Amino acid sequence: MAVRKLKPVTPGQRHKVIGAFDTITKSTPEKSLLAPMKRSGGRNNDGKMTMRYVGGGHKKRYRIIDFLRNKDGMEATVKSIEYDPNRTARIALVVYKDGEKRYIIAPNGLKVDQIIMSGKDVAPEIGNTLFLSDIPLGTIIHNIELQPERGATLARSAGSYAQLTSRDGKYAIVKLPSGESRMILVTCRATIGTVSNADHFLEVSGKAGRSRWLGRRPRVRGVVMNPVDHPMGGGEGRSSGGHPRSRNGMPAKGYKTRAKKKASNKYIVEKRKK
Repeated sequence: MAVRKLKPVTPGQRHKVIGAFDTITKSTPEKSLLAPMKRSGGRNNDGKMTMRYVGGGHKKRYRIIDFLRNKDGMEATVKSIEYDPNRTARIALVVYKDGEKRYIIAPNGLKVDQIIMSGKDVAPEIGNTLFLSDIPLGTIIHNIELQPERGATLARSAGSYAQLTSRDGKYAIVKLPSGESRMILVTCRATIGTVSNADHFLEVSGKAGRSRWLGRRPRVRGVVMNPVDHPMGGGEGRSSGGHPRSRNGMPAKGYKTRAKKKASNKYIVEKRKK
């Protein structure tokens, strides 16, 4: 996985850094695993704008991803590594022995024609999905379930991974990408390896148009608004804008927004890095 720096032949290409699609083996998606994606443009059912800075963008279809990995004990062959416009990671098309096709999040190092499996008594190799009770301690994992049979919710974006550090009774302690250590039931599943496209964070769009292709409209800074529009707006000339805060008055830069009595606090062994 790598990135390409383009020659500055136009202003838009001067700072442009894009991903090299060297690992992608197929350009057209599997039709049976596509679903329509409708967009609102940030408008509600009255046609009024309720979300700012949303609208436009290239037409996309959703790729149905298998976050459950619940076909236990059945071998699946990787047929292709593909691009997914809806996520930062690459996806892999796998075909099970019974002929069923599914998309999964592609781990780093997954190859075409590789055999992957899920369930108990499966080797802890890249792409295989196991229960946290069966994964060796210290293993790098991704696509982690928070609740059994609910599907993977943690460590799914490009280059992210977690580490299984210990087990205590019915709980495993996992160090998450944020630095937080958390207790998760050992009956939850996780996939071995790190998520693909680890160099995604190095990409630079290079021009405003690439944001418009993604459906992002121009964002207006609070300090240039009027006092009626933003807490940091108003003032004569280029004033500083006061304490950094959001449009609804929520302070930025260090203000903790997590509820003190949140039910899942008891599962957090160590808080995330500051």
